[in-house]
Amino acid sequence: MLIIRRGVGRTMKIKDRPEFSSKPKPVTFSADTSVAEAVAEMSKRDIGSVVVVGPDEKVEGLVTERDVMKRLVNQGKDPKTTQLADIMTRELRMARADDDLLDWLRIMSNERFRRLPVIDADNRIVAIMTQGDFVSYTWPDLIYQATQVTKATVSSNYPILLIVAGILLYSLILIAILTAWGSGYSG
Repeated sequence: MLIIRRGVGRTMKIKDRPEFSSKPKPVTFSADTSVAEAVAEMSKRDIGSVVVVGPDEKVEGLVTERDVMKRLVNQGKDPKTTQLADIMTRELRMARADDDLLDWLRIMSNERFRRLPVIDADNRIVAIMTQGDFVSYTWPDLIYQATQVTKATVSSNYPILLIVAGILLYSLILIAILTAWGSGYSG
């Protein structure tokens, strides 16, 4: 398991998202649980993953719908006799609640995974955040940031914009005068 501590103390933290505190506790199973039992619970709760924990409740792996498809269905394994340990993803990226949200959104996007286990100091699961949980933050934030950058750019370059506008206006007036003056001699 790989825990990446990123951007502590900067911008919005994972725990600052409203979704973080309102999420139900993730569903956990031991590694020796049958895939059939876990899938039944995933279906019942309409969730896309379960967390595999050891006897100490520390995270050992994650089983997603994709794991079930690729490592069970595609390989023709029996869900009643196959254990979660046989299909779980063991090398996880895991975050802490104080980590920077945008850093993790970037990592998830670049590394192509959609579920981010959030753990406490003892490596016990606290929440599963998804890219969907972060998207509602990023679109309004990106629009706000673009607006702020535009305002800052225009206001900091205001004298230059005035000079350019003055030159353009002068050029248009000069062209109009020369055109009028030139048409006066042709006739």
